[in-house]
Amino acid sequence: MSSNIQRFKILSAGVFSLILTMGVARFAYTPLLPVMQQQAGLGVAEGGWLAAVNYLGYLCGALVATMISDLSVKDRLYRIGLVVAVITTAGMGLTENIWLWSLFRFLAGLSCAAGMLLGGGLILNWLIRNGYRSELGITFGGVGLGMVLCSIAVELMSGYFDWSQQWLLFTVIAVVIMVPAWVWLPPPDSTKVTSSGETMTDSPPGPAFMRVFLVAYFCAGIGYVVSATFIVAIVEQLPGLEGKGVWAFMAMGAGATVSAIIWDLIARRIGLLNALISASILQILGILLPVIEPNLIFTMTGALLFGATFSGMVCLVLTMAGRYYPTRPAKMMGKMTLSFGVAQIIGPLIAGLLAEESGNYNDGLYMAAIVMAFGSALLVTLKSLEPNIKQAQVVHP
Repeated sequence: MSSNIQRFKILSAGVFSLILTMGVARFAYTPLLPVMQQQAGLGVAEGGWLAAVNYLGYLCGALVATMISDLSVKDRLYRIGLVVAVITTAGMGLTENIWLWSLFRFLAGLSCAAGMLLGGGLILNWLIRNGYRSELGITFGGVGLGMVLCSIAVELMSGYFDWSQQWLLFTVIAVVIMVPAWVWLPPPDSTKVTSSGETMTDSPPGPAFMRVFLVAYFCAGIGYVVSATFIVAIVEQLPGLEGKGVWAFMAMGAGATVSAIIWDLIARRIGLLNALISASILQILGILLPVIEPNLIFTMTGALLFGATFSGMVCLVLTMAGRYYPTRPAKMMGKMTLSFGVAQIIGPLIAGLLAEESGNYNDGLYMAAIVMAFGSALLVTLKSLEPNIKQAQVVHP
């Protein structure tokens, strides 16, 4: 098999794994949330609770990723995560018990960490080892594709199937997607030598840089989670936009599908930190547009802009992890995700409580934007702490 064909299959395995773990297992919940509230009696605060539990699972998965150095163990856990994603999707449609839902959302969060952190780390390791750019733009298109798939599926299914049947149909989709995600990612090579014979060495950043970066990424997690979790419910509550919530989620997914690739290209021109700062500022605008002027144009533009930045930001951070730690990128990826994950537990809980108190999600969006602005300021300070990010060796374009 030629190197380019193998590279295509490995990147595609990453795409399918993220469609499965992040798209179906994680994001199917977002367009199905209003349906579950209407048909299954799920309350607003309970909806926030389930989202928080999902992120708690993701956080625990990230913690595991930081403690594992053996690539073979990571590979096994990645594959277990794919199976868990399928099982938890089915489980959501087979019960109305809030505690079982909580268990399934927690396990689904673990599968997200397996797909994004362990799978992403294995792919980064293969790219660096074989002389390709240490960029995950193509792979991270799977997040947006998963969101688009889920929104289209819910839009098509809602008129014919109830909430439970829709979860079970998503399970069938998940089984199909799991096949290439499993088969096309080969067992990892655990040696520390690249295909050209060079030794792979880690060049970690300074401790001050990492402390500020962790806080900034926590802020990004708050900025991300409120819109990502509640966008459908937010739009459904806006005057004149009833029934348009899934459209907004679809716009968010469309933006996320291409954003990681675009931000990879931008980072080549202006640098990783400058690209990260730019994406962070644009994301604030995407968060606020639906409440600045609650009409269809502003709402869809905000959703598209939000989708075009959040996935790119995560991809840029994980690319930085690969350049600092080429032999074990999941180590830094896991630490960053722990920070991001804590925010994703806190964010939905606060937003859910604010929404229950006020009757809408506006206060939650304003909170997310303010925290995001503080995080953007912290990212600017990183330029003085670590002005030069080590560039990975590039053999192939």
